[in-house]
Amino acid sequence: MSETPQTFRNRIESKLMNKTTLGRQLLIWDFRTAKIVFTNGCFDLLHDGHLDLLIKAKEAGDKLIVGLNSDASVKRLKGESRPVKNESSRAMQLAVLQMVDAVILFEEDTPQELIEWLQPDILVKGGDYNPETIVGADIVKAKGGEVLIVPTVEGFSTSALIEQLKS
Repeated sequence: MSETPQTFRNRIESKLMNKTTLGRQLLIWDFRTAKIVFTNGCFDLLHDGHLDLLIKAKEAGDKLIVGLNSDASVKRLKGESRPVKNESSRAMQLAVLQMVDAVILFEEDTPQELIEWLQPDILVKGGDYNPETIVGADIVKAKGGEVLIVPTVEGFSTSALIEQLKS
């Protein structure tokens, strides 16, 4: 028996969490034994580079939590013309992906506070970062966790995609 569209929507929306619901979910997942993977970003226009990073992040552990910059945070980081899509749309696009187990918004410019609270086992970032510049890497390493840098997929960037759409 296939699930109804409403049941499917509810299942997807249940991946959209705040600290309270994520804290409860971590207990259900048994955070003591499940390897929790965390990555973050703006995910403004989802493209192949993002998908590759999310797939590799999921392969690194048991549960993938994606920290999503809020609209205000994206605007501060990327400029007044961003984000192209609002946070609700970006969060829903991430939540619908099979490899994503939870999406949590954060208002700050970096996920430092979220990483301190979450204490993930594995922190994943794209190849445009190096270990010294990854926010939260020190927290994850201090607890014996791992920092994974996924090579960038050439030819895919949100900024380049926006420029291409303009021309």
